[in-house]
Amino acid sequence: MNNLKIFGKFLDQPMLVAKFQKAIPAVLVAGGTAYTAYDASKAKKGQRGKRVLKTGVTMGATIASALAAPYIASKITKRPLPQNIQSIKTSNTQIIDSFIKSTKLSKDTKLILNKSKERILSFKDVKTLFNNIGQSENGYKFLNKLIPEPQNVKAKDIFSEIGYLSVYGAIPVVGGIAGGTAADKITDKEHAKENFPNKVKEGLYQYLANIFMCNVGAGIALGILEKLGITSKGARAAGMTAGIAATGIIGGSKIANFIDKKVISPIFKTKAAQKERTPEVLDIGLHTDDIATVSLLSGLKWIEPALPVMYSLSGYRAGIGYRN
Repeated sequence: MNNLKIFGKFLDQPMLVAKFQKAIPAVLVAGGTAYTAYDASKAKKGQRGKRVLKTGVTMGATIASALAAPYIASKITKRPLPQNIQSIKTSNTQIIDSFIKSTKLSKDTKLILNKSKERILSFKDVKTLFNNIGQSENGYKFLNKLIPEPQNVKAKDIFSEIGYLSVYGAIPVVGGIAGGTAADKITDKEHAKENFPNKVKEGLYQYLANIFMCNVGAGIALGILEKLGITSKGARAAGMTAGIAATGIIGGSKIANFIDKKVISPIFKTKAAQKERTPEVLDIGLHTDDIATVSLLSGLKWIEPALPVMYSLSGYRAGIGYRN
């Protein structure tokens, strides 16, 4: 097995994914706190306390909803949550003990296997295991139980996965709007009603252009590739990326602005033409969350814990009512 595949195995260790997942709340809170302090530092003297409160409430609601999103989305779509650390330790111990009893192994291999019961293996350790026992059919099967192979999502499962990701992405956007509205009522009650339409408009834009339509584009592309019998992960990733560009980056923006003009602006009696949202460089940057979509639909699990971080960016922009 070449180093690239071994590196993929290293990243897909269930223990590594679970510990990454566990670290995300601290990462988000630290990032949100740092940004709130930075944003407040730009305010005029005498206004910094108000800015801290406004940004902090918006950011706090966005982060809280992003952290709750996987649990809510899993419940709504009936998708199982990832294993927790303790269940992985129990599973690893059972698999490893059974293999050690039935197979003759070197001292170094046993040492690494026993370590993997409760710890993340280094790249070197993973490589050693595949070199020492991955050459035999029995050893390779065992290693694929210990670190499961990425499984390409099948056509029949594509839209259930897209449904999960789309619900997941909607929650931080809604949370951001709610947090931003509450922050306005606390710190700027006079303009809260005036600011609310822009939050809804930006939320719609973020969700359609940066989340939902990208997921749909990836799913349509994946369905076409499967129908054509293309199973290569590289080809699937390239096809999904093209689908994202066509329906999300290009189409999502147009659809969001059309709905704004025909539905949202008439409801709130605002002038859509003055508020039409146009894509910016940062919007293209926000499409890093599509890397997660492509990765998950390609069967890679290590990227999933990062989704709350990625979707929080869209949620916060909705919460501040960003409109270019």
